[in-house]
Amino acid sequence: MTRTIAILAFPGVQLLDVSGPLDVFAQANIELGRKVYALLVVGQDASPITSSSGARLLPDAVIGDANRKIDTLLVAGGPHAADMLLSEQAKQWLRATARRTRRFGSVCTGALMLAAAGLLENKRVTTHWAVASDLKQAYPSITVEEDALHVRDGKVRTSAGVTAGLDLALALVEEDCGREIAARVASQLVMFFKRPGGQLQFSRKGRTGLAGRSVLQAVQRWAAAHPTEDLSVGALAARAKLSQRHFARLFQAEVGVTPAAWVEMMRVSAARALLEAGSDTPKQAAAKCGFANADTLRRSFIKHVGVSPAMYRRNQGRMGAG
Repeated sequence: MTRTIAILAFPGVQLLDVSGPLDVFAQANIELGRKVYALLVVGQDASPITSSSGARLLPDAVIGDANRKIDTLLVAGGPHAADMLLSEQAKQWLRATARRTRRFGSVCTGALMLAAAGLLENKRVTTHWAVASDLKQAYPSITVEEDALHVRDGKVRTSAGVTAGLDLALALVEEDCGREIAARVASQLVMFFKRPGGQLQFSRKGRTGLAGRSVLQAVQRWAAAHPTEDLSVGALAARAKLSQRHFARLFQAEVGVTPAAWVEMMRVSAARALLEAGSDTPKQAAAKCGFANADTLRRSFIKHVGVSPAMYRRNQGRMGAG
């Protein structure tokens, strides 16, 4: 049986959100030696779809085409998806098509469009880390798993940012065709069959910046430059020339986290920079960033980044680093 995979693309779409999953499904056809998947790009109309890179896609079908039976519908995202207002026609088509499909979902920020159409209420989903908080705030009934590469909840399949669309497509191939075929597809495309860690290891959120009034920023600036110093609430309050109680209350109100939480995030951020440079081991990074030992760094790192320092160094360190 041939299953039709349709990817809905809007102007400004990220090209890889469309082409990445399509290549995974096309490779599955090659591995199986027959056309298991028929692939469609759907547009708002028949005109070329200009992607965020400037490359243009010719849609195979348009919204409102009711003559095609779609097995799986995916909505592709783009860098400015948060600013896109879906037409009522697009929302109606999404709702009607989603009801008829075996499964539906999104790649990257395409989740914002599914949410706008009312298709993610009370669902667990993921999306690009940069818009995850916005999605949660705009749609409180949705549970957003910020670290997940892809999430399955009933008929709904959602993926994290951009390249995670390949991970999602591979998971769909595994659902349909089995583990062996999916593993062969991954091998041919030179991608992880199961990518280690989640998307927080790629996130730039949690990289601590300066916030609050000038006296608090001065303390944060000093602490970031001296991560191995005593950065207890008492020590920071003394540097700000404020009582410990007043400093802690002011910091929480203006920075948004407790001083201790900020210090932990700052030290993790500093350790990430060292590990990305590739010249320091996790033990050395722990010592340079004010952690008591490598185990303490590891616990904090996994909490904020989602993977161990050693794995992060392997995945994110400079090419050729020892």
